[in-house]
This record gives sequence, C-alpha cells and structure tokens, in this order.
Amino acid sequence: MDYPAALALAVGLGLPIAVLLASTAQGRAAAAAVESIARQPEAAGDIRSALLLALALIESLVIYCLLIFFLLMGKLPGILEYLDKAR
Repeated sequence: MDYPAALALAVGLGLPIAVLLASTAQGRAAAAAVESIARQPEAAGDIRSALLLALALIESLVIYCLLIFFLLMGKLPGILEYLDKAR
C-alpha cells in the first residue's frame, strides 16, 4: 500500500471511529450520571458539574480529531495527480 492510499484510508476512517467511540463514551457517562442522581438526589449539582466537565473533555478530543482530519485532507493528492504518478 503506498502512502497516498494509506493516508486516504486514515482520513476516511479516523474521524468516524473517533466520533463513534466518543458518542459511546458520552452516552455511558450520561447514563451513569443519571443513575447517580437517581440514587442520591441531594448530590445532583456536584454530579451535573462533573458530568459537564467530562463531556467537554470527551468532545474536545473529537474536535482535535476533526482538526487532524482537515490537516490530512490537505495532504491528499488529487486523483489525476495520483494516477499520473502511478503510471
């Protein structure tokens, strides 16, 4: 596999995998927070603030992945340029 093909594969699969894993993590964190609030309603404020901090950190990782996605997209050669080099 040559470099442009590996780069295209990384660009095409990297962001969707990151989004899938982040959405799973956010769902699990929210479910745990709701369950904790149901068990101890008096601690709802502390749980809510910890949940918002955790969700912000999870979402920041996806934003970093999006930034890397755009940087790698700029490195991909055009189709005609790639075919000319392949000949």
